[in-house]
Amino acid sequence: MTVNNTAPQRRAAIRKSSLDKDLNKFMTMEKAGRSIAARLAAPGLALVFLVFAGLYAGLTMGVSSTTLIIVVAAVLGGYMALTIGANDVANNVGPAVGARALTLMGALVIAATFETAGALVAGGDVVSTISKGIVDPALVPDSDTFIWAMMAALLSSAMWVHVATWIGAPVSTTHSVVGGVMGAGIAAAGFSAVNWATVGAITASWVISPFLGGVVAAALLALIKINIVYQDDKIAAARRWVPLLMAVMAAAFACYLVMKGLKKVWHPDAMEITILGIAVFALTFIATKPWVYYQSEGMENRNQSLRKLFHLPLICSAALLSFAHGANDVANAVGPLAAIVHTVEFGEFSSKVNIPVWIMLIGAVGISLGLFLYGPRLIRMVGQQITKMNPLRAYCVALSAALTVIIASALGLPVSSTHIAVGAVFGVGFFREYYTAHSKRRRAYVRKQRKGGADPWDESLAPHEELQRRKLVRRAHFTTIVAAWVVTVPVAAALSAGIYWVTLLIR
Repeated sequence: MTVNNTAPQRRAAIRKSSLDKDLNKFMTMEKAGRSIAARLAAPGLALVFLVFAGLYAGLTMGVSSTTLIIVVAAVLGGYMALTIGANDVANNVGPAVGARALTLMGALVIAATFETAGALVAGGDVVSTISKGIVDPALVPDSDTFIWAMMAALLSSAMWVHVATWIGAPVSTTHSVVGGVMGAGIAAAGFSAVNWATVGAITASWVISPFLGGVVAAALLALIKINIVYQDDKIAAARRWVPLLMAVMAAAFACYLVMKGLKKVWHPDAMEITILGIAVFALTFIATKPWVYYQSEGMENRNQSLRKLFHLPLICSAALLSFAHGANDVANAVGPLAAIVHTVEFGEFSSKVNIPVWIMLIGAVGISLGLFLYGPRLIRMVGQQITKMNPLRAYCVALSAALTVIIASALGLPVSSTHIAVGAVFGVGFFREYYTAHSKRRRAYVRKQRKGGADPWDESLAPHEELQRRKLVRRAHFTTIVAAWVVTVPVAAALSAGIYWVTLLIR
């Protein structure tokens, strides 16, 4: 006698199927919850920092009738510092990450460490209240007007840098602050309060900075390709040229660091800077020549081997650029904040004010936190998405950033370090496009191809027409970034003027 177990088995199967569906729903909900939590983590940490910045300012200054103003100003200064870390720092470490000389986490740690060190060690104890002298303080009616104008400048510049970061455009935070101060100055004191000659110089830097950075970077890449990459014996060529290139980089960064990163704690003249550069060049050349020889022992005669020699210079350049940026650009966040605090304390505003340590801490911590929370987006943009990077190209970008500042300073030209760095990335990419289609090596291949003697497996197998069409710089990114550069000052100015007028209505 057989027992029919079909019905119980079906019921068990149905219960198991229902249980599986329920478990899948719970797992889906759990994944969705984790995803939402991950997206909210960065804004949550940023909000916590801003709350602590406000509380820290209030406790430091004590309870009084003006405490609320200082707390609000500290929050705005912290917000500006976060956006600077999210946007501006990417230019210093992006190429090294794109070239895989640094991991993303390694770049974040190095940048945050040296940004903070630069801000606290060499950020200076005195800052200009009106950025770049763009507004005449004598034409500002009273201290209350000045305070609200600085509030509007801080908020508007931070908002614009925030938007630029969101759309993936590295912009000059200095230009953003200049636009914010200009807009608030016009709203508070009229168009006559603006130094239009200074505005003209800043406008010129939109063109001068990226053009100079791009030309210098392209020239360096051409030098490396001709003298090392396309030599028959690449290793021997590297042993001759790499120590020289490293010495040039070390000398350039020594001068750059003195001029940009340490200018507030040491004021050498042109002769002292020149002597320093020559001394660093000589010492680095002597030290790196045996190092390069040792590193190149047993290397294969190919391009991939050469790239390993440039990893160390890229790591050092990322650290030094971050230090100089922290020392120089922390003023964009803390300058208006220090001006507000000084005016609240003494009832008058000045062209230059002291920066209390607690204000510098807000700027330094805010930049580092903004870098960790939101910096990876722009780091990937600069290092990987505009054009393909390798250690040789990234070296050209990093050295161009230092050399261009030195050249521009010697010629008295206004430049933006952000525009220089990104312009150098564009310069490297556009040079690659040109060189791919017009180099002697490519032309020789095309001649062989037309005669029917070209190797179909040659790495240069693309037809001549395809080489001419090939785009090695993403045009969408190029257009977005250039457009953001052009509108930075006017957009920040318009936002600032609008915010100032709104404060008039609520006061």
